Formats: sequence, C-alpha cells, structure tokens
Amino acid sequence: MVTPFAAWAVARVGGLERGSLATQLMTGTPYVAAASLIPVLLAALTRNRVATGVALVTTAALGFSVLPRAFGSAEAASGTPLRVLTLNAFFGRADPEAVMELVRRLKPDVLSTQELTPGLVEKLDAAGLGELMPHRLLAAEWSARGSGLYAKYPLTPLENLFQPIGHNMPAALINLPGVKPIEFVDVHPYPPLGDQVREWTAALEAFPPAVPGRIRILAGDYNASLDHAAMRRFLSRGYVDSAEQAGQGLTPTWPANKRVPPLITIDHVVVDQRVKVAGVSVHTVPGTDHRGVFADLRLPGA
Repeated sequence: MVTPFAAWAVARVGGLERGSLATQLMTGTPYVAAASLIPVLLAALTRNRVATGVALVTTAALGFSVLPRAFGSAEAASGTPLRVLTLNAFFGRADPEAVMELVRRLKPDVLSTQELTPGLVEKLDAAGLGELMPHRLLAAEWSARGSGLYAKYPLTPLENLFQPIGHNMPAALINLPGVKPIEFVDVHPYPPLGDQVREWTAALEAFPPAVPGRIRILAGDYNASLDHAAMRRFLSRGYVDSAEQAGQGLTPTWPANKRVPPLITIDHVVVDQRVKVAGVSVHTVPGTDHRGVFADLRLPGA
C-alpha cells in the first residue's frame, strides 16, 4: 500500500515523469496526495514502524507539493490594475452570449482565447465584443490551432518574442500609462499525448524568461498542471501562477460541461513575479470543455 504512493512522491518531487502516460498521470497528484493518508492509517494500525515512517514522509512530501496552492501567498495588492480573462473555446463552440456575459460582468482589459474559429469571431462581434474590446490580434482557424487576443488597449504584434511550438500563440505589446510596457502571450501548446509530449515539453521550454525591462503575462491553455516538472521549470524563470498566488491553484479547469466534474487544472494566467495578484476566479462557460480563468492583477509602476 505504501510503495506506490512513495514512488509517486519521488517522481513528483524529483520531476522524474517521463513519456506521455506518466506526464498525463502526474496531473492527478492532488488526488494521490489526499489518498496517501490511507496507507498512513493502515500502517499505524498494523504498528509497522518502518511502513508508518515511510507513509508519513510520503504524505508530507505530497502535501508540501500541493497544499500551498490552496492557501496562496498573495500580498496586499497595489499598483495599476490589469484584468485578464482566458478561455479555451473548444473548436469555437463556446456560447458567445455566455462569453459576453462574463466580459460585461468581469470587465477584463485583455481576453485571451484558444481554439478560436472564424465563426466564433463573427458571433462575438455580433454579440458586441468589438464595442467593449475594440483592439484585437487574431489568428483564428477552423481547428484547435486558432487563437486570439482582444483588449481595451492598443495591441502591437510581437513577431520574434519566442518560437511558438504547437497551436497559434499570438503575442502583443500592450502600452498602459504609468507602467512598464507589457508583453502578452496567448498560450496553447499541444497536449502531451503520444509523441506530442516532446513538442509539449519543447513549447514550455521555448517561452521567454522574465526580463528586468518588461512585464510579461502568458495566459491560456497550457495543457499542463503545476505538478509537471516542465511547467515548474518554466515558472522558475521569473514567473508565478496567479491562481496559486491567490489560493485558487487547486480549482480544476478541465473537463467542463461533462458528466464528470472538472478534474485537473491546466488553464493558467502566468505573470511576472513582480506583478501582484488581487484575486482569481474560475468560470464555467456553456459549450466548451474548459473553464475560463479570470485574474485581477496589479502592475508595478514604470
């Protein structure tokens, strides 16, 4: 009973997952951490000191890996507000009226979309998105490759910020008065299925590190959780996950609108570690299998 949990803890802490299957399974770490209490109890009841000791260390290792996401470490948020909403539209099937309801209620300054189709672009325009967010940088397609940024502020395309690997990932420069220039990336690598796990890993490694002169925000469907070593390596280059900062890092985002409830957290608003997080919320949108992630951010001054 103890051994499988101990092996999982070693793989998680050491970042030892390899291949597609192990990478996919690693998203279940929060559930494994909770279940690891069972062998602790059984080992204690059998009075097996060695098994009890290993089980306790295993539970502690998994707990320290997972629990910080539920408590957060956000400080008092001050600075220029920037509100970000990201949503995977599931081949353009997201309900446009529901998307507009979120936009009107949450009032995002930037909307980052994945799996954006030309058809959904037309429906969102007809529903009034162009009036609320008049600036856009779109790479819509009739497939999962489509993506697009909508904003209240002017967007200047960034062509050579990094080499995208996966679906379309438009990047733009956003200029807000009184703050450093913001580089914004719409994120959507391939999922780590089969041979695509290599491209998924390469995509996370290709994202640019944080730099002193610019604030970078990368929002979208990462097809990765914070239990993936590749995702943690990316964050270690000067970033934080906004949901983790706000104590919402265990709120699942996929799959949505299914017979089973959402199980894993693979949609993220990742920000420069200098950015403060005032709050994060997760929202279900009819028609899509992903939940939207909204982050209320505070940017440092220029």
